[in-house]
Amino acid sequence: MTRSYARLILSAVLAAGGLTLGAVSAGHAADAFKMGVVDPQAVLEKSKAGRRALDGLKDYAASRQKLLVKDEDELKTLEKQVKEQESGLSEAKKRDLQGQFRTKIQDYQKRVQDFNQELAVKQKELVDEYMKKIHVATKAVAEKNGVALVVDKGSDATIKIVIYNKDTIDLTEQVLKEFDKLNK
Repeated sequence: MTRSYARLILSAVLAAGGLTLGAVSAGHAADAFKMGVVDPQAVLEKSKAGRRALDGLKDYAASRQKLLVKDEDELKTLEKQVKEQESGLSEAKKRDLQGQFRTKIQDYQKRVQDFNQELAVKQKELVDEYMKKIHVATKAVAEKNGVALVVDKGSDATIKIVIYNKDTIDLTEQVLKEFDKLNK
């Protein structure tokens, strides 16, 4: 999460505090403005649909990792063969064999890099898709409970935006249930 995003959230929280004070000074009840917090990471990790998606991503990464391990084993075997054969080869043949080996290493490194980029893209797509779904569930819970503002609580895996909150305003479990209901 960027600092500007964190500042935006902080501004919203401060504005919410101002709204509460304004409402009280105008003679309204203190509960006229309700606020809540949600940990979207927990919703993603604990929901049935989120776990399925994360497991799918893990399975994809594991299958790709197996291919990379196979490639790595082939490289080790080839390296061993090159070392065993090079003593009986001419200098030109040695250079040719070493060049082929370097090319294979570069190809392997490129595959690793491509895989990491592909996995990062898939992770981002998954998070973006599920954040939209979490937003829908959060909105439904907020509207049911008359909550005017819901702030991303953050977690140990992300930036913590909320330093302290009463448990009574944490909507994570309610959002989790709503999310599971909407995303079977």
